[in-house]
Amino acid sequence: MKVRLGNTDIGLARYIGLWTAVATMFGVQEMLRDIVDNHHVWSLWDYIRWGMIQWYTWAALAPWVFRLAEKYPIRAPLRLRGLGRQLPLSLGVTLLSMVIGAFVSTLFEPSGFMQQLRYFIGQHFATGLLTYWALFAIQQAMAFHEEKARRELETSRLTAELAQSRLLALKSQLQPHFLFNTLHAIATLLDEDALSAEDMLMRLSELLRAFLEDYDGQEISLRRELVLLDLYLGIQRMRFKDRLTTQIYISPDTLRSAVPSLILQPIVENAIRHGIGERVGSDCIEIESRREGDSLRIDVRNRNSTLEHGATTSSGHGIGLSNTMLRLRELYGDAADIRLDMIWPQGVVCRLRLPFREIEEPDDAPEVATA
Repeated sequence: MKVRLGNTDIGLARYIGLWTAVATMFGVQEMLRDIVDNHHVWSLWDYIRWGMIQWYTWAALAPWVFRLAEKYPIRAPLRLRGLGRQLPLSLGVTLLSMVIGAFVSTLFEPSGFMQQLRYFIGQHFATGLLTYWALFAIQQAMAFHEEKARRELETSRLTAELAQSRLLALKSQLQPHFLFNTLHAIATLLDEDALSAEDMLMRLSELLRAFLEDYDGQEISLRRELVLLDLYLGIQRMRFKDRLTTQIYISPDTLRSAVPSLILQPIVENAIRHGIGERVGSDCIEIESRREGDSLRIDVRNRNSTLEHGATTSSGHGIGLSNTMLRLRELYGDAADIRLDMIWPQGVVCRLRLPFREIEEPDDAPEVATA
């Protein structure tokens, strides 16, 4: 069985024990005062019994006081007119406690009700009034704490929803961009190689279906990400034929690490577009992953592009890398970054740093071919 104070439930035994401790403390205090003042001293039990009558009455009234405090709170800024309801309520409830205490005392004392009432009002009214306002203050403090916790939880939820919305918006910007480029490549191939164009359409269909299946998740395993990337690279290999080759160097202990879904596709697309997409000759796209302490390192290299002097970020390299940088910032803050560097003798490498964290995979997770 529990006693409800506001929105808080307290076990009945604990609740009674608390008020018993208060009654005992005040009973002992009354006895010590009589001893010091050289008054007639009663037995310790008599003092505790009187204290129980007084404080058990307030134990019974406390839930009511909490309800009154909840119904008629005093809002900031504190003004005298804000006390308009609570002042008469405090006086009324305190007087009620005096009446109850006097009535219960007549069961144990030879004196009548009116005599006991006068005694209670004279001895305990001020203490009772302070008790009411102490209970009121406790309820207001608890309500303030609950409201603060609720607002913090709501703020946290809204912040998470805002971050999720931003991430989904960034992903949605990548889809039309990628889809447009792929459809353009298929249209180009239709007149030259219908079979290759048909194969590209099949790969695109499979890639989009796989993407839609994972759309609700912001993170997937690196293994799953590489499978999706291979579908995209298959499309690009059909487009550029012998001019484009790929090499994958994946450390086995990184295959289950969590990465943002479709994080590599815009990076590889950017490398192709700024490589053989703009330059003659062939190119090799290399993808390498490794673990360094608490970080996952992924490098995407191409051998047929250049980087403007002093450029080390994604500025000037299209919506793909810009959105990738924003997604990393939303997901991981300062724990992740992306940068571009020149490699010798020619080419550019995009370096990704992510916090290393493994993610659960289904038992039928596809295998990834590594070199």
